[in-house]
Amino acid sequence: MDTARRRKQCYGWDMHRFALKLEYDGRPFSGWQRQRNGRSVQQLLEEALRRLDPEAPPVVGAGRTDSGVHATGQVAHCDLRKAWEPDRLKAAINAHLRPDPVSVLRAAGVGGDFSARFSAVERTYAYKLVCRRAPLALKAGLAWRVPLELDGSAMREGASHLVGRHDFTTFRSAHCQAESPVKTLDCARVDWKEDHDGTDFVFLFRARSFLHRQVRSFVGTLERVGAGAWSPDEVAEALLACDRARCGPVAPPDGLYLSGVRYEPDPFGGTTGRRRQAGAADSARASPMAD
Repeated sequence: MDTARRRKQCYGWDMHRFALKLEYDGRPFSGWQRQRNGRSVQQLLEEALRRLDPEAPPVVGAGRTDSGVHATGQVAHCDLRKAWEPDRLKAAINAHLRPDPVSVLRAAGVGGDFSARFSAVERTYAYKLVCRRAPLALKAGLAWRVPLELDGSAMREGASHLVGRHDFTTFRSAHCQAESPVKTLDCARVDWKEDHDGTDFVFLFRARSFLHRQVRSFVGTLERVGAGAWSPDEVAEALLACDRARCGPVAPPDGLYLSGVRYEPDPFGGTTGRRRQAGAADSARASPMAD
């Protein structure tokens, strides 16, 4: 039975599927996924959609970001009875999301077999860290402030040990529900920019999927390398140990962003593949359960 017929049997009518690209400030929310206690981004989006279609089923997201984690390129899909024109759907959803800090950036009609979660071929997370003694005023809650100077070259060398297919047990939360700790990390980059007020770092990680708190575990460990408490080679040793006790401290959620999700073909059109992801990475300068 094809997807359209299955959905009609389930809901009793034809449904039209849409992909939504979202950005949000994670500070007011308990995370992406619906929770028993605390408001989530998923809940807010579903409430907005049910103002347009009271029978709209739950939405599906590409990544289940944790409490306090942000997004500049989260993707979700929804099913609606009306065949909306994408730009009008985007405007209508945004009207019902206000004043909460969640915005639909793009909307596109997609086939019934598209899944924001299972059709994704790659996810990109960016983590922002600011080295300076002064407290953050404009970036408070949006970056991790470290009041020490960090060695960017040492952190870049440490990050290089993480690239490839590995057992990432060391960098996996004890509460992770993924079936296997073995993942393939396609990219681990460390970039920085210095000015008279301090240094802004961006850590970029790209993979098909991530373990729970894997990225924050990476960044917390690399910060220890930058501070001189670890050598870059100790990152490789910790990885090979496959022991959570060998992980460095877990970085706070403040600086973490789900910055892009890649699909083939791209449901939103435009440049596809790694060229599109590179653009998302430059603008930013993780089961898909992540941080």
